[in-house]
This record gives sequence, structure tokens and C-alpha cells, in this order.
Amino acid sequence: MIQLTRRGMLGAMGAGLAASALSAPALAADRTIRHYWWGNPERDKRTFAVIDTFQQKNAGIKVSGETIGWGDYWTKMATQTAGRNMADLVQMDYRFLFEYVRRGALQPLDDFAGKSLMIADFDQGPLDGGKVDGKLYALNIGSNSQVIVHNTRVFQEAGITANLIDWTWEDFAKACEDITAKTGGKVKGSDDMSLMIELFESWVRQNGREFYDAEGKVAATAEDVAGWWQFWADLRQKDVVRNKEKTVILDAPIVEMGVAVGDTAMSHFWSNQLVGIQAAAKDKIGAAMVPHKKDGKPGQFIKPSMFLSLTRDAKDTEAAMAYMNAWVNDPDITGILGLERGIPCSPKVRAALAPKLTEVEKLSVDYFEAIQGKVGPLPLPAPKGAGEVRDAFMRTGTEVVLARMDAKEAAELFIGDAQAIIERAQ
Repeated sequence: MIQLTRRGMLGAMGAGLAASALSAPALAADRTIRHYWWGNPERDKRTFAVIDTFQQKNAGIKVSGETIGWGDYWTKMATQTAGRNMADLVQMDYRFLFEYVRRGALQPLDDFAGKSLMIADFDQGPLDGGKVDGKLYALNIGSNSQVIVHNTRVFQEAGITANLIDWTWEDFAKACEDITAKTGGKVKGSDDMSLMIELFESWVRQNGREFYDAEGKVAATAEDVAGWWQFWADLRQKDVVRNKEKTVILDAPIVEMGVAVGDTAMSHFWSNQLVGIQAAAKDKIGAAMVPHKKDGKPGQFIKPSMFLSLTRDAKDTEAAMAYMNAWVNDPDITGILGLERGIPCSPKVRAALAPKLTEVEKLSVDYFEAIQGKVGPLPLPAPKGAGEVRDAFMRTGTEVVLARMDAKEAAELFIGDAQAIIERAQ
């Protein structure tokens, strides 16, 4: 975790970071690399500032930034991969890492480590999360976990007293009812999260299973899915969650989520998004864990929030690695990034950032401290085809939200489709 250090030590650390950032060899002029990431307004602002800073320090390299929302990111990535036109550096998610390595779309980073990529003192756990078959294919640029973001003012006015680091789904449902009643329905308790497969996977883990087993096959059951969709159906029937018209807008941007708009008191995010959601929200936000089942196993876990990966199509690897190294070592650049993409895995970077953290960044650090020991182990990466399974989950779940299918019928349909997708993708 972030530790406060004496000012003098921070100065020395900053000098050490600068030395690491400048350790790459001098580069020739007129070189261009492409960087592709999924973003939001806050992330995009920071990333383009990073690009400007890097180009000022490396006048011979031009970085072309390409950004798009999460919902369209992987579709475009698949198209570029098939067309052998991937960006030099791409933002990669743990969920899809193995899939893109298996496609031969990424290059290992091991040969650059200690030469143009200075990562010897980084936390080993976050580094290991980017390895496939013992090789490093993805560099961690922040650790992350799920979070139920809540409106602290609305919670206080509704008298919600549950321990938000150790609460149950029953506590969550009651909070939804109390908030809706207190506000006369002007603010519903929560977004309807029934279509969020990432949250559902925590529900499955709380039932004692992983969504995918060690062989990459679907281990979740129709009973798991039906229980999940029925839980949300019951809340919809009580009219204590956001309306179905907003729910079926898949992968809505942060600014359209309930906590940002102000029409719900809770929304689901990843902890690295706390900065962005606070920027969009009118009221002060708080951070709660994913609710658990009484006496159940932990469902939530800490994961690499995202990675930087070098693609198969990168031609100027020297320039690309100079850029990647600056991302995780240059103090001017890490200062711009802050914690927006997650908590850095470099102890030096964390120490340098500590005195400069904003209130919401401190919230992120405090949240990580609070959930230690209350989370489960990092699951294995999802198998090839997981993206299509995610689409099927949202598509079939939409039928339940719109009352076209009941939870049990839809669950059986989804599990059958998911199993077929994974088998076909192998």
C-alpha cells in the first residue's frame, strides 16, 4: 500500500525514477507509434497529456492516440487484429489477455526487461498477472477491484447504517428500499446491475464456484444465473432500482450512470474509475464492497485493472518500449496518470504520488486497505470466447429485464449458449 515518506526521500525517489525513465537509448527522429485504449473523458484527458509530455521529451517520436469506449473497444480490436493493423501498444484487460496471446497478437516483453523496460523493483504479484505460460505479455499499469459507488449524502439522509465493507445482499436490498422510500422515489436505491456479468461472476464465486473452471469450461450453473436475475427482478417489481429503459442501454458511459446523473444512490464500477465518477457526480461519493452471501465465500478479488501490451504488428519496438517505460517510470508522466487507472505496482511511484493524492484518490487507497483479507484469490483468465459469452449474457438478460422471459427460462438458455460458445471457440 502507499506509504508516506519524508520529503527528502521523495526527492531522491523522483531522481531515481527520472534516471529509470531516461535509461532507454537515444532514438532517431521522425518515428511514429500508435497507442490504443478504452477510455472516458477523464482518462482521455490524462492520456493525451501523457502523450504531449512524452513527445516534448522525445522530439523524434510521434505518438498517435486512439481512444474509444469499452463497449466498442474489443470489436474494433478484433477487426484490427484480423486485418493485421493493430496499434503498436494497446490497453489490455486480464479477461482477454490469454485470448490475444493465443491468437499470436501480442509480443512478450521479457527481452526488454532490464534494458529499455525498467521493472526490476515492481511488485511481483501485479507483474505475474500479466504472464502467460511463464512469459510477460502485459505490463500492469494499475491494480483494481470492484466497488459499489454510493452517494454519501443520500445514504446519510436515508439512515443507511450497514457496514459497507461487510454487508450482505439482504442489506443491499433493504438499502434500496429505504432510499427509494425516503426520497419518495425521486432517487432509486441502485442501478439495475442484472446485466453486468462481472458482478454476476462474484455471485457465482460466492456460491462456491468459478464462472469458468481450470479447463476453461463454463462451471456456472443455470441455478446460479436464475438466482441472480431473479434477485434483480424482485427489486424491479418493488420499483427500487433504475428503470428498465436505462438498464438495457448496455455499457453506458460513466456520465450516464445513476450516481452521476443523480437518479440512483448506487452504481457498480471498478475502483480505478472512482476519479472519473467523482468528477461526473454532483455529490460526494463513497466506496462499498460487492455485497456477499451470509457465510458464503468471498466473490470479489483484486485484479490488474489494465495492462499495456506490445502487439504483433508493432514495427518500431524500440520507440514503443521507450514510451511504455516512461508510462511506468517517468515521474512527470506517472504524476499525470495518478491512480486513475489503478494503484501502480511500482513502490517508488506510489511513494512519490502519496503526498499529492486528491480526496477521491485517498478514498481509492483507503478502500484497498479496507478490503485486504476480505477478497478471494485472482481467478484464472477467461478462455477464448469469453467476450462473446459476455454479449450473450447481456442479450439474454435483457429479455428478463423487459419481462419477455422469466429468470429460470432465460438462465437455462444462457448456460446452453455459453457452453456452446466456449466449445466452438476452442
